[in-house]
Amino acid sequence: MSTHHQEADVHGYAKDKEAIARRLRRIEGQVRGIARMVDEDTYCIDVLTQISAVTKALQTVGLTLVEDHVGHCVVQAAQSSPEEGEAKVAEATTAAARLLRV
Repeated sequence: MSTHHQEADVHGYAKDKEAIARRLRRIEGQVRGIARMVDEDTYCIDVLTQISAVTKALQTVGLTLVEDHVGHCVVQAAQSSPEEGEAKVAEATTAAARLLRV
C-alpha cells in the first residue's frame, strides 16, 4: 500500500472507480469458482484455463490503473515541477515493471 498521498488527494482512477470495483468483484467470483473447481477435482487444463482468464482480467485492471495514474498523477506532478514529474514517472515505471513480471 502506497503512502505517497494525502487524505484529500483525488486518485487518478477516481473516474473509473465504479467500473474497477465491479471488475474486481467479478474477478473475486472467478477466483471462488476456481477454488470450487479444485474442490470438485476438475480437470487440470480446465482449472489452468480459468486461472489464465483471471490473470488477464487482473492485468487489465492493473493497466487501467497505470493509465489513470500516468494521465492524472504523473501529469499533475510534472505540471508542479520537473523534479516531481520525474519522481512520478519513476514511480509509474516501477509499478508497470511489477505488473509486467511473470
